[in-house]
Amino acid sequence: MRQRRWRKLKIAAASIALVLGALLVWGFVIEPDRLVVRPVTLNLPRWPAGMGELKLIALSDLHAGAPHIDAEKLDDLIATVNAQNPDVIVLLGDFVISGVPGGEYTEPAIAVGKLAGLRARHGVFAVLGNHDWMEDGPGVMLTLQNAGIRVLENEVAAISHNGQNLWLVGLADLWFRRPDVTGSLAKVTDDGPVIVLTHNPDVFPTIPARVALTLAGHTHGGQVNLPLLGRLVVPSQYGARYAIGHVVEDDRHLYITPGIGTSILPVRFLVPPE
Repeated sequence: MRQRRWRKLKIAAASIALVLGALLVWGFVIEPDRLVVRPVTLNLPRWPAGMGELKLIALSDLHAGAPHIDAEKLDDLIATVNAQNPDVIVLLGDFVISGVPGGEYTEPAIAVGKLAGLRARHGVFAVLGNHDWMEDGPGVMLTLQNAGIRVLENEVAAISHNGQNLWLVGLADLWFRRPDVTGSLAKVTDDGPVIVLTHNPDVFPTIPARVALTLAGHTHGGQVNLPLLGRLVVPSQYGARYAIGHVVEDDRHLYITPGIGTSILPVRFLVPPE
C-alpha cells in the first residue's frame, strides 16, 4: 500500500516537473522568439474623413543584444516590417540595452544602424527611451539620424497624407529627460490630426483631447501574464492600467505595444513580441 502511494507521488511529482519544464522552455525559448504582426484598426474621433486610412507600424523596445535579438533577427524584423508596405513607421524607444542574462552586448551604432533598412511611404520617425539614455542617448540619436530616421525630441513633423496634414509629435523620455507636452503641441500650426509618440505611457494623463492618438511602448506588456494572477510587474506608476493594448479615457485614445525584446530576464509568457 505504501509503495503504491509513493509511486503515485513520484508520478505526480514527475508530471509537475514536466509541466514546469515545458512552461520554462516556452517562456524563455519559444515565445520571446515568436514575432507577431498584430493588425489593429482604430476608429479615432478626431480623424478627418477626407484623410482616409493610414497604415502605421509601431515598433518599440528592440533591446538589441538581449537574447533573441541579434543582428540576424533585426534583419528578419526589418524585412517583415517592410513587407507590410506601411505609410509611416514609428519607433518608440529603447533600441539598446546594457545586458540581459543569456544575451550579448551590442554596440548602439551597430544595433541602431540596422534600422536604416526600414522603408515607409512617409518616412520613419523615432523617440528615445530610458535605456537609450542610460546607455548613450546622444550616440543613439546620432545613429538614428545618420540612418535617415527623424528623431522627435519634443519636436513635431508634418506629413501630407491624401492632401491633408498629419502631425507627429514626439516627446522626450519621462524618466531621463523632460517631456514638454504643451510646448511640443504649440508647434503644430494647423488643425490637422495629431499623433503623439512617447516611450513611456505614463504621460498619457497629461495629453489633451486635441490629440487623436498617443502611441507608447516601455512596459513590454509586463513580459509575463500569468493566468489568474495577471501581469505581476509593469514598470508604470499606474500599474497595469497602461500595460498593453488600446486604452480609451475621456474619449482620448492610447495604444501601448508590448515591444520586441526583453529586459531584466529574457522571458515572455502570454505576451509575445509584436
